[in-house]
Amino acid sequence: MGKDGSGPGRTWLLRLVIAFSFAQGAVSMARPAVSYRALALGADERAIGVIAGVYALLPLFAAVPLGRRTDHGRCAPLLPVGVILISGGCALSGIAGSLAAMAAWSGVMGLGHLCFVIGAQSLVARQSAPAEQDRNFGHFTIGASLGQLIGPIAAGYVISERNGAMTRTSALALIVAAAVAAVALTSLWRIEHRTAAKSRTAQGAKVPVHRILRTRGVPAGIFISLAVLSATDILTAYLPVVGEHRGIAPATVGLLLSLRAAATIACRLVMTPMIRIVGRSALLVITCLLGGLLCAGIALPVPVWGLAAMLAVLGFCLGVGQPLSMTTVVQAAPAESKSTALALRLTGNRLGQVAAPASAGLVAGVAGAAAPFLMLGALLVAAAGLGLRGGARPESSRGAKGAGAASKAHARH
Repeated sequence: MGKDGSGPGRTWLLRLVIAFSFAQGAVSMARPAVSYRALALGADERAIGVIAGVYALLPLFAAVPLGRRTDHGRCAPLLPVGVILISGGCALSGIAGSLAAMAAWSGVMGLGHLCFVIGAQSLVARQSAPAEQDRNFGHFTIGASLGQLIGPIAAGYVISERNGAMTRTSALALIVAAAVAAVALTSLWRIEHRTAAKSRTAQGAKVPVHRILRTRGVPAGIFISLAVLSATDILTAYLPVVGEHRGIAPATVGLLLSLRAAATIACRLVMTPMIRIVGRSALLVITCLLGGLLCAGIALPVPVWGLAAMLAVLGFCLGVGQPLSMTTVVQAAPAESKSTALALRLTGNRLGQVAAPASAGLVAGVAGAAAPFLMLGALLVAAAGLGLRGGARPESSRGAKGAGAASKAHARH
């Protein structure tokens, strides 16, 4: 079995995408359901921001230790642990009777998602050749997009505002999300190659975190990923609030969120030719800049069809940042600390998921429910500026040979 995953074991990537689809689908169903349930329990915009932020609080402290462990051990054990925590967090959020309890179980859900994603991303990095990483990370993130496509539709279908039923139906949506997460366990058998696991246990001493963070390409990849994920996260948490203010039904909000996810899938299906034509750095800059302008546009009182059009283009733009930031970080990081570098990227993501919703809650409380989207627009424009300054490395745009050489060069330094 080669490292690129060719041959009989090629199905590992397909099975990982399937498992990620169910795990992410459960989370994408649960996040708006948590917002609706919190609203039904009397939460205001600030409380919604706090609950959304707690989702990322535990992962903020756990990411680097989990990455260290994965650098010197196996990836696969983190996957079922993550699924169990996601499922438990969803179910317990559904039966929670207070905002504090909902926030706590939302944190458990976030920790489970972190475990799954660290294990899965490390698996892709470890079992893919350098020249295949853009493609394989793109395919891997299609699993997330499929979950983000189906989850909000399912949540919108289950949740109802009629006759004061939102408390009951939002709880039901969370219980259903728990069951959806559990299905991911069926695709995780024998997903890690033995040779890859054994070779990783022989790695040398730990690379200091500050050295990883000073490696050219790593900080840019972390910040771009933070900005893109913050945009996706606040869209999921605050579009229901915008819908409530503008009289848009939960089912329609679910369709709008799923339209965004469908556009992200479309983007990732054509990512390889886009990179070949434009180059990784230019593609990141263009999509972050356009995404920032579209995020700011959501704050305008546009009709539903206009909101749908903006979300479709925005979803296409947001589809670029996550997989390409993964490749940027993996190829820039020292060879013996790639999982830790990915964990630092996830730490940045979770820092954004703590700070951005909390900031969004404050902004929304002062300036209205649409104001957080202006904040997101500024964040994405800042990410575009960082990419424009040359922070993101364009290995893949130079072809497979250049990608391999760049990876080896970084491993030597």
